Amino acid sequence: MSDKITHECGIALVRLLKPLSYYQEKYGSPLWGFTKLFLLMEKQHNRGQDGAGVACVKLDVAPGEPYMYRERCVKTNPLDKIFRTLLSSYNAKVGSGEIHPEFADTVKQHFDFGGELLMGHLRYGTSGGYNISSCHPFFRRSSWPTRNLALCGNFNMTNTAELNASLIAMGQHPVFATDTQALLEKIGFFLDEEHEDLYRGLRAQNLAGSEITHRINEELDLARVITRSAKKWDGGYALVGMVGNGDAFVARDPSGIRPCHYFQNDEVIAFASERAPLMTVFDLAVEQVKEVEPGHVVVIKKRGAITSTRFTEPLPKSSCSFERIYFSRGNDLDIYRERKALGGRMVDQVIKSVGGDFGKAVFSFVPNTAEIAFYGLMEQLRIRRRDEVKASIMKAAREGVLSEGLIDDLILRNWPRAEKVVSKDIKIRTFIGQETMRNQLASHVYDIAYGSVDAGKDALVCVDDSIVRGTTLRRSILRILARLNPRKIVIASTAPQIRYPDCYGIDMSELGKFIAFEAAIALLKENGKADVIEDVYRLCRAEVAKPIGVTQVNHVCKIYEPFSAEQISARIAELVRPKNIEWKGEVEILFQTVENLHIAVPNHTGDWYFTGKYPTPGGFRVVNQAYLNYFEKSEGRSY
Repeated sequence: MSDKITHECGIALVRLLKPLSYYQEKYGSPLWGFTKLFLLMEKQHNRGQDGAGVACVKLDVAPGEPYMYRERCVKTNPLDKIFRTLLSSYNAKVGSGEIHPEFADTVKQHFDFGGELLMGHLRYGTSGGYNISSCHPFFRRSSWPTRNLALCGNFNMTNTAELNASLIAMGQHPVFATDTQALLEKIGFFLDEEHEDLYRGLRAQNLAGSEITHRINEELDLARVITRSAKKWDGGYALVGMVGNGDAFVARDPSGIRPCHYFQNDEVIAFASERAPLMTVFDLAVEQVKEVEPGHVVVIKKRGAITSTRFTEPLPKSSCSFERIYFSRGNDLDIYRERKALGGRMVDQVIKSVGGDFGKAVFSFVPNTAEIAFYGLMEQLRIRRRDEVKASIMKAAREGVLSEGLIDDLILRNWPRAEKVVSKDIKIRTFIGQETMRNQLASHVYDIAYGSVDAGKDALVCVDDSIVRGTTLRRSILRILARLNPRKIVIASTAPQIRYPDCYGIDMSELGKFIAFEAAIALLKENGKADVIEDVYRLCRAEVAKPIGVTQVNHVCKIYEPFSAEQISARIAELVRPKNIEWKGEVEILFQTVENLHIAVPNHTGDWYFTGKYPTPGGFRVVNQAYLNYFEKSEGRSY
């Protein structure tokens, strides 16, 4: 993705099903679970670099002793810093004699994360800023273990204001911060009610305090808590929660927008956003890792019982296709195949763009996340060329003109040529606060392999995974590619044109910043259709004015209707072409078709950012509000 956007967070949960001494005896370390949590997070570091957090619950701790812990960091390399800090503390206590690793009880007593229930979160900030108070896990504390709650997740809610209003209606005084805070208070409210109902019923039976505590632990129904809490949730989410008594839950949205996978055996149950990290960390076969069912909550009781319960009405599955195009790591078996297929599906457009003349074209990719799709494109190009060579040889044989020289010429001529043209050299750090300085440095993020293109003769085709704002193309990539002086530069995006905001996890909510939207607006003005811009504004205002709960319509699609995808692509090419450069060649931008996207990625059909077809009512409210924000020049998120 040539434009940096903040997006999907990463989650991890490890619940040990045996005492710590079991792992010390079998694996040689009482920190086996703690290590697995770190590895699951490290294998998902692509999902969050703005912050990291971990939490732990220790089971069966004596009254008066702490049992629930949290550590968070928003500094550079936050995951590394957290685990270095915790392990330094552990090693210091080993050195002082407080902890004897061979005796697991000393680890549990003296090391904060020497527990059986462990949670981890990797944060990509989409709201709430980048300070420590916005970093997961969030905590809700109480002197009652069953009312203590730690919560983290990979999610965005479209209706945070509505959720906060419902809290006010209950008599609470919520602080309007983030959707995480709203969910924490919502779940916490019903957790309190569940606890109170159990407590009063058991108290009426004149039971002793220890028996009341035991019975509450046994009878606490987290599936019911989530069912009651989720009645007004609208968004994409994978939530992880831990209760102070040792119960835990993982809940996934009813459309299956956000990913969540898990593995279970008699030693451990572990959850992660992505499948491949579970396979790698626990050395699993693909069939051993399962998906959390959409609209279900998996509850792990303190005693180790595990259940999966539907907590909300089902919706058509609409898993995020961007997970497959870009977000998730490409080493997953299916994702690797899908990304190759995405690249392969570009072959017809690419061949047409270079006129079928592979001998005068160089193929490459930018950025590194597009590499797998590039392999798919090259595979299909070579298959096409092989078929051409075969047909020519067969024809020559039939005509009796086949010779060794002809065979050499056919095999060696016009073969698709791949080069590593672009390399990413540096990362522009967020501490560079001045935008002008960042812009000046942006052109140096990437560098090129000089001499990899025959100047003035070769077309240069670069595969990109997606194009959102076009900023990096305009300011950096096209400028440095132009230094090679190709006769033509072709950027082939394996994602379709991004036309609409996302509100379920990706920080893409400002319409005016999408290069496809910018191109469509420019075309409307150039073709005497500027009245459409104001007409859509009036329609969107009417939609947003409708009461909550009334179905809305996406009127922003009318901005694109007068033009073909090819017309918009051509206008995008004009918009991203850098100004004030000496190179005079042509720039062409190719986009994946929605049809080919679904062929390449058949099981992740969520495509609302391409088509405007949102899976929940909140999405339609967001797209209309985003247009109002654009028209009224109001910056910021539309939800």
